Amino acid sequence: MSLDEFFVTGDPMIFASQIAIGLTMVGLIALITYLKRWKWLWSEWFTTVDHKKIGIMYILAGVLMFFRGGVDGLLMKAQTSRPEMGILDAQHYDEIFTTHGVIMILFMAMPLLIGIMNVVVPLQIGARDVAFPKLNALSFWLFFVAAMLFNISFVIGGSPDAGWTSYFPLAGKEFTPGVGNNYYAISLQIAGIGTLATGINFVVTIIKMRAPGMSWMKMPIFVWTTFITSIIIVAAFPIFTVALLYMTLDRLFGTHFFTVAAGGDPMLWLNLFWLWGHPEVYIVVLPAFGMFSEVIATFARKNLYGYKSMVYAVAGIAFLSMLVWVHHFYTMGNSATVNSIFSLTTMMIAIPTGVKIFNWLFTLRKGRIEFSTSMLWALAFIPCFTIGGVTGVMLAMAAADYQYHNTMFLVAHFHYVLIPGVVFAVFAGLYYWWPKMFGFKLNEKIGKWHFWLFVIGFNLTFMPMFFVGLDGMSRRMYTYAESTGWGAWLGFSAVGSLIMAAGFAALVYNIYWSFRYASRKVGNDPWNARTLEWATASPAPHYNFAKVPEVDRLDDFWYKKKKGETGLKKSDLKPVHMPSNSWTPIVLAAAFGVVGFFLVFEWFTLAIIASVGIVVGLVANTFDYDDGYHIPVDELEEEEREWRGDLK
Repeated sequence: MSLDEFFVTGDPMIFASQIAIGLTMVGLIALITYLKRWKWLWSEWFTTVDHKKIGIMYILAGVLMFFRGGVDGLLMKAQTSRPEMGILDAQHYDEIFTTHGVIMILFMAMPLLIGIMNVVVPLQIGARDVAFPKLNALSFWLFFVAAMLFNISFVIGGSPDAGWTSYFPLAGKEFTPGVGNNYYAISLQIAGIGTLATGINFVVTIIKMRAPGMSWMKMPIFVWTTFITSIIIVAAFPIFTVALLYMTLDRLFGTHFFTVAAGGDPMLWLNLFWLWGHPEVYIVVLPAFGMFSEVIATFARKNLYGYKSMVYAVAGIAFLSMLVWVHHFYTMGNSATVNSIFSLTTMMIAIPTGVKIFNWLFTLRKGRIEFSTSMLWALAFIPCFTIGGVTGVMLAMAAADYQYHNTMFLVAHFHYVLIPGVVFAVFAGLYYWWPKMFGFKLNEKIGKWHFWLFVIGFNLTFMPMFFVGLDGMSRRMYTYAESTGWGAWLGFSAVGSLIMAAGFAALVYNIYWSFRYASRKVGNDPWNARTLEWATASPAPHYNFAKVPEVDRLDDFWYKKKKGETGLKKSDLKPVHMPSNSWTPIVLAAAFGVVGFFLVFEWFTLAIIASVGIVVGLVANTFDYDDGYHIPVDELEEEEREWRGDLK
């Protein structure tokens, strides 16, 4: 392979990116070396098994991927802002919309949600960590290595270009002979292993590690949505892993699972992909529903209306999510009977979703509503997500879908589902739980600028796409003629994307300003909240709770603090057992990344040699007999006095 084939050349934007990446890496290494922070990073972050630090690293990676995917989105909007624009050629546009979709769903939404789950769920159930702390660290590093592997594709080898769904036969070697779609197959398999491990970890954690007295119907609703989401992960991700394995075998070893000429079937890929893909929508949306529920209940100053019906509705959505995948390809040769069945199951999801909407509305009814930034995101979610839901019902009708399918109407629909249903929730959750992670609030005034810019920009960006879609504009069109009449609508859409970008910039500035200037005197419960994470210090200590709390009812912390029963007796303190840091997760993940890189370029000998690193890491882990350490009572007492004052 020549150097020109290894590095992507010939595009000024990519060349500028290569220079920027190189300078950034050199600058970052130089800064860390100058500050003498390598040892601190290794001991405090790279080898940590603390669920809170792992969650923060997920969130940081998710914000970086939000920026990366957002730049792709801005480039697409710039290209389609006017007729016959020449900012991107057809090939580059294909690569941009492919990486935009993959990054935003798998490398932005997933880590942001899993990061908040990592920080919050063990605290909400009164646990000191997750069930398998080392596996939790491995999950993060596998995700991170996969994200880096996927993202280097646009400067080394070439980006995938068959869409985020990577349909065959387009994604096969015959039509895309470069290594771009190898990046897709390999990196998503590595990330999928980490996500599957996360799902298993949270299922076990929630089943086995709840505080004494916390029965199923006393769990916070966010714990419920995390638990049900984790079950979907365990059910759906193995399907995607098998599909990606078949894709890898087809592309790297010449098998024919999806090749028609050799007896394969491209529709097999579609079925496997969407058997995972539609549950994936609920994997990212259901935790968001839990976040909104916590925020709305807290700032309405009421308990969540219809708690049990909310739990049953979430479980119903999870069940139905596995029965609707065919609605993604009504137009691809199914019989009328098959389409009708899946049309019915798809529309049935609107029933439990509607239940949740009314749960939130009735929680707000007669509440003493505080319009914090978190609450504004939750309130904006309801009408915006409803638009996404109603257009989803339109798309669920198989006969009508022949008009909507593969148009910008569909693109607008899923952005109206995923941005209010995931991004708004992440923003609400970050503003809400930020004090628990860092010990200070994000600035509310800057937060409201972030809110209004992003929400206005979002609607201005995606509402026009409904109209050009109904007027016949196909998705993935990189240019169009002036005679179509779409220029004005898409111009407004491009302006909206710039306003959204300004909103994201406001969030970044808010984080910077708050780190420098925000008051650190926020207390353990700055929002007067209802759940157990607010019963401990802000930021939460590494042991979470000096004494594992006992739970008597739903929203137990709320009622106990009203009665003044949240204190801690010195006599209750006992040594706390905690897991030790470990180097094996980051080293194992790095080995996976090296093997994956060699497989992308089909350097099989080097991949086999590098895979020895994975084996060595696994063997070394089996001989790790470190049982952790104990925090003595004196240290616990000192840390608890810092925020409680005197102990009883």
